[in-house]
Amino acid sequence: MAKLRMGLVGGGEGAFIGAVHRIAAELDGRIELACGAFSSDPERSRAAGPALYGLPAERSYGSTHEMFQAEAALSADDRMDFVVIATPNHTHFPIAKEALEAGFHVMSDKPATFDLAEAQELAALTGETSLVFGLTHNYTGYPMVKEARHLVRSGAFGAVRRVVVEYIQGWLAGAEEQAGNKQAEWRTDPARSGAAGCMGDIGTHGENLAEYVTGLRIDSLCADLTTFVPGRQLEDDGNVLLRFEGGARGVLFASQIAVGEENGLRLRVYGETGGLEWMQMEPNSLTVRWPDRPFEVRRTGGPGVGHASTDATRLPAGHPEGFLEAFAILYRNFADTLEAKAQGREPTPENLDFPTIADGVRGMAFIETVVASSRAGAKWMDFPES
Repeated sequence: MAKLRMGLVGGGEGAFIGAVHRIAAELDGRIELACGAFSSDPERSRAAGPALYGLPAERSYGSTHEMFQAEAALSADDRMDFVVIATPNHTHFPIAKEALEAGFHVMSDKPATFDLAEAQELAALTGETSLVFGLTHNYTGYPMVKEARHLVRSGAFGAVRRVVVEYIQGWLAGAEEQAGNKQAEWRTDPARSGAAGCMGDIGTHGENLAEYVTGLRIDSLCADLTTFVPGRQLEDDGNVLLRFEGGARGVLFASQIAVGEENGLRLRVYGETGGLEWMQMEPNSLTVRWPDRPFEVRRTGGPGVGHASTDATRLPAGHPEGFLEAFAILYRNFADTLEAKAQGREPTPENLDFPTIADGVRGMAFIETVVASSRAGAKWMDFPES
């Protein structure tokens, strides 16, 4: 079967996440980079394709508008099949909207858009076009996260009572945005990042992970956000109390000023008869706890894990799989879905196991509710319907 052709927006000189998208997309040999618009500067964008990715000059475009027009004019056997958006938050909506209107499927970095209204508009447009919109909440791709999801949703622990999710980093403990760090500059700039800082950047991963594993939606929340670094315009630390449908309670906290921390994403779920714990820094292990017997440590590729986990595992047990492999699982499932649609088949539930624009709307609702709650003095607020 021919590889799907991917167009990349972003990923130019000095970028971080664009290269991650490319590597992850190509990891399973199902997708290849065919074209791109790699910078907001037309000349730098045109130069980046040949220099960074070995693309022919004619498929390295000066702008997204130029790319969508040129690619749409190519034959179905040559044009890109979908576009990847790996740019700062404020650009996600216009690029995705233009892509959908031009007839291209979309895979976007998170959060989906700059604000909730934009995410809702994209959700409506996606429904109207019947195109596929994926969102790279990549931590859902880890095999042991899928094992956790299976255990909780199968009822192995009874009804969920408590959820604790945290994501702590230390890279913004100082004023990095004032020291020439490009990633820090846009992530702390409300004109480019949006209403939230660390809650938009990493807190949304916690929100998405909690809902993905438990299958429960957040009903309401109470947030307290803080900006510790002088002169910073957005929060760099926050704590959120959560109430889930069905009565479960939770806590979500995120920080980018926790000195010495790297990427401390951690999830704990407790039900009536058991619980679990997963950490991104040790992603191949899932700790399962019971009230009447020793705790278990389930391992990626090891005995006793469910099919959802084994389907997301590439290597024999003991060969660690990590961030890129989890990221690639989303692209694999996205590719399976596009191929099924192209062949007139209904995608299977396994094909469709990747975050969508619906998750993007939830993420933007989380951001806006968290910010509003904190500004109101840590007031409890209902989560918007989506």
